[in-house]
Amino acid sequence: MGFYEYYRAADRETAIIQPEHSRVIADPEYSVPVFDAVETKWLDPWITLNELAALIGDVDLPTGVDTTVSLYPSSYPAPTPQTDEEWDALPEDSPYLSDIGIEELSVNVRDLLADADDAHLPRVVERWAKSEQFSHFSSADLKYLMPVAKNLIGLSRRAKEHGQHLYCWSCA
Repeated sequence: MGFYEYYRAADRETAIIQPEHSRVIADPEYSVPVFDAVETKWLDPWITLNELAALIGDVDLPTGVDTTVSLYPSSYPAPTPQTDEEWDALPEDSPYLSDIGIEELSVNVRDLLADADDAHLPRVVERWAKSEQFSHFSSADLKYLMPVAKNLIGLSRRAKEHGQHLYCWSCA
């Protein structure tokens, strides 16, 4: 199980400020800015969030929904190690050895979520809850999906309104 924090930011540079810190909790001591963020469990940006966006937009996966762009640690502070020797040579505090990552979501995903029809959302979330990714969840766990879907849609609408992108900070 992982923790995923979806947030909006004006650009990639802002999105990766202090990447090792949560996006839900601002920390002036470490210059972590205040982000408009939604905290989730289990809802990764590669499969489960894309599935929600595809259901909302009535598009096919994976062709209807774009992939994410890995921002951290893939190019920070240097490109991802390519060989076993490069991986073995990484220092203990290398970001490549941590469980933290930051992904930029596509504008397509942002817009599909932002344009959700609120009247149809209960049916969409019901279909989403029946997906394979949630097959091992209890009915109590699934009650979590409607409020989180509403929160993610609201975040997407605010990002679109302000010309911002959506990002996902994760800790596995």
